[in-house]
Amino acid sequence: MNRLSAFAVAAIAATVSLDAAAFSQETHKRIAIDAVNYMKANPATTNYAKLSAGIARAGLTVDQFANAMGQGAYDVDDFADTYLCGATTGSCQLAPVWGLGAGIVKYTSYWHFQNHTQGSDAHGNDLGGYNYAKLTVWGAIDNMAATWLYGDYLDDGKGGLTGWFWADSSKYNAYGITEKNYRLGGYSSNNQYADFEKAPFQPIDNLAQYWFQKFLTTPTVQNLGFVMHSTDLLQPHHVWTTSDLNHAGWEGWVNDNYYGKNFNDPAKVTTALNDFTPLSATATDIRPLLTQGGAYAYNNGGIVLSSTSDADRTVVATKVIPHAIAMMVRVLNRAAERM
Repeated sequence: MNRLSAFAVAAIAATVSLDAAAFSQETHKRIAIDAVNYMKANPATTNYAKLSAGIARAGLTVDQFANAMGQGAYDVDDFADTYLCGATTGSCQLAPVWGLGAGIVKYTSYWHFQNHTQGSDAHGNDLGGYNYAKLTVWGAIDNMAATWLYGDYLDDGKGGLTGWFWADSSKYNAYGITEKNYRLGGYSSNNQYADFEKAPFQPIDNLAQYWFQKFLTTPTVQNLGFVMHSTDLLQPHHVWTTSDLNHAGWEGWVNDNYYGKNFNDPAKVTTALNDFTPLSATATDIRPLLTQGGAYAYNNGGIVLSSTSDADRTVVATKVIPHAIAMMVRVLNRAAERM
């Protein structure tokens, strides 16, 4: 599928940058910290006693823990775990070369979606991730990426995918490591990732589940912090699934107004908790909870894809940010049982 002529790529590249990072890294960090702060302020209705006891055993203060976990949520966008390789040259890179010096996200961000406009995917997930061929809403940035990366493949080490004449400069077996980590028992083949414009990337709830499993076996603050990046599910662009449609502008606006407009209002977090089914003390799969968050953003946030008005954005942010914090409170309530 090719929704944009190759001629248009150069013109668009001169004026826009690919931005698929959803909430800004700083917003991810703030949400994680606010979830801890909410529990601290509401010990009677949360699992704060066990959380703080586990933090103390680790030799940390609550503030140190919150900041370290928030940093983990921040760091997921910087993962150097996904290389795409040129269809002809076989040259494998972490990010696109266009942008004229602008900040460009890495290809790892394509694991940060859960498409609520479609059903199950080729891997057997109930909801799939980013797949250009399956998008129902998209913009020039999606088109530019699919045109620029047309025929490019996911680095699969020595798995057999190459450019012309077997050209291949594999730098990281993203298929055999990253995709495998996020597969979680589903079906995949490297040929599914042979052409970017048709590649069915795994959804973000699988990313979060992988790191939650790691946390259960190795309960580190970093592993838990990586789980916290799942608040992308409360970013409407990541459940409607597009890298465009005011994506970057919305992201920056939320970060700029996060405290000024009181998006982390504890009273709204309390109300939002009612929209999430609590995890049991022994739960090992957090994906049903995370999908509830994605469904909420899908049903309540779509206007920010078409509107940039302060009023519309405020309405959405005052809903999705408290819900993002509440979703993380539910995760932390369960995590406290393991600390």
